Amino acid sequence: MNYDLLLHVDTDASALSMAIKNASNYVNAIESEKYTIAIVVNGKAVAWLLRTTCPTPEILSKLCSGNVRLYVCNNAIREHGINPEDLIPEAIVVPAGIVHIVKLQREGFAYVKP
Repeated sequence: MNYDLLLHVDTDASALSMAIKNASNYVNAIESEKYTIAIVVNGKAVAWLLRTTCPTPEILSKLCSGNVRLYVCNNAIREHGINPEDLIPEAIVVPAGIVHIVKLQREGFAYVKP
């Protein structure tokens, strides 16, 4: 059985920080199980994934070196005038965050919005 988790962040730095804490706690709690964690960031939360504004780049880097993936909505970064090259290296840009959320749910990921 896989314990795949989808964390959706679309508001602010505190929501992103909460999602990162949730992901860290999840990893520690089920380390012996098979899992993938997808953090999908869209809306105004994308502004917190810039190299210059990310509140926890070291933690995200460590998480993403394992079974955590950080997906960022291209529509949102374009809307906020963000150049994809200015995002932290762990960011994986997807065409539309909302479509990616639906895709992951259809693949069996449990949806949580911190």
